[in-house]
Amino acid sequence: MSDDIFSKIARGEIPAKKIYENDDVLSFMDIAPVNKGHVLVIPKKKYVTVTEMPSELAGKFFKAVYTVAKAVEKATGAEGYNILINNNPASGQEVLYVHAHIIPRFSNDGFRFGWRKLEYKEGEMDAFQKKIRSFL
Repeated sequence: MSDDIFSKIARGEIPAKKIYENDDVLSFMDIAPVNKGHVLVIPKKKYVTVTEMPSELAGKFFKAVYTVAKAVEKATGAEGYNILINNNPASGQEVLYVHAHIIPRFSNDGFRFGWRKLEYKEGEMDAFQKKIRSFL
């Protein structure tokens, strides 16, 4: 039995401000929000990354993300929103339990991702395309 915070929330051992729930998925308010109205969506069964989930559950998970994102956008009057999933610590995942952040966004909210823009060398993009496609 996992002892992380999301496992405890999923089992009902820790209270959470629930937004949406069904047999497979739970959504609740983030206790450390980027913006007010920041919500998390988790599967009730623990998986660390999206690709560990069975595809049927992934479909249910993303359907819940879609449903909750629409509600967050309307409820907050957001001008946009981010849907963010970090997979494994190298991506920034702190709680090793797959979860989607739905973050309402506003033009001057001060939150910015530090995207960098790399350039492919000649032929590199084609090589990555071919390699990625080989794993489909």
